[in-house]
Amino acid sequence: MSTVVANYDGPLFLVVAKSFYNQAIIKEISSFPLPTEYYVAHFPLYPFLIRIVGTITNFPYAMLFVTLISSFLAIYFFYLLIKKYVKGANALWITAVFAVFPARWLIVRSVGSSEPLFIAGIIASIYYFQKKNYLLAAIWGVVAQLTKSPGILLFIAYVGAILTPEVKRLATNNLDQWIPSLKLKQYLPLLLMPLSLVALFVFYQIRMGDFLAYFRSGDNIHLFFPPFQIFNYSAPWVGTFWLEEVIFVYLFGILGLMRLIQKKEVVLAWFVGIFFLSTLFVSHRDIIRYSLPMVPFLYVAFSDVVIKKEFKVAMAILIIPIYLFSLAYISQNVMPVANWAPLL
Repeated sequence: MSTVVANYDGPLFLVVAKSFYNQAIIKEISSFPLPTEYYVAHFPLYPFLIRIVGTITNFPYAMLFVTLISSFLAIYFFYLLIKKYVKGANALWITAVFAVFPARWLIVRSVGSSEPLFIAGIIASIYYFQKKNYLLAAIWGVVAQLTKSPGILLFIAYVGAILTPEVKRLATNNLDQWIPSLKLKQYLPLLLMPLSLVALFVFYQIRMGDFLAYFRSGDNIHLFFPPFQIFNYSAPWVGTFWLEEVIFVYLFGILGLMRLIQKKEVVLAWFVGIFFLSTLFVSHRDIIRYSLPMVPFLYVAFSDVVIKKEFKVAMAILIIPIYLFSLAYISQNVMPVANWAPLL
């Protein structure tokens, strides 16, 4: 278990959970050679939940507990979502596949990681948005936003999904008639999402003395222009020319997006499209982890393929390498922690 809790970026979240961005406490408890500003890139909701559970048990186990519950929520809401597209046993089957594939998803929901909470928030938000429950969609969107910075892409996707069906009517209506016809009042709860981000930056101003502290947190933001910088093998977070699988990640993203467009899944297509576009600017070897928020909706896109017998045979074979890869990855992706005592 010491290996599991030491996996990146678990110990960094423990520092945030213990200090909650208090720079004096960070310097006292952290043995990592990182500036205090570095930790603001780790958004507060996940470490806040660790802090709450940590009142009952030690913080490393609290971290794993929050990851476990978040993973359960992500899988539960995925099941609710996928039932709209396939029925009965097929929905349960796709959910079972989603629980373990891709292997990078299985890994992040087995260690200290904010991805499960982030993905749970996104799936739940989109599920309720499709049901036109915009308040719950906004609340879960805030969960995603306060967990990881790309949560703002979900709000942008909602804006696109709301306006897309109405664009054609603009050609035959005056602008002053068109805007009231949008009935934007029903969507007002969604503004909680960008407002939560602004509130977080205000909190950073109070805690760190810098409203834009996130953008000055150091080597945390891996977006670069022009796109495809990931193929620069000398980049700090790339460091290899063995990158051909990145092309396959892009391929599945493009094909999935096209399928969602063909199926007229406007909300899902907008989210996958915007998120996929952002990944083209990511320069980081772990591109699959950055792409994980798209995965639930790619299952919707390829649902007719996943339920086929051929895919089930393939999964029966793949489950072994998924397990072996996950075991090897977790055993090696470990942060050196000089002193665990302040993080317990």
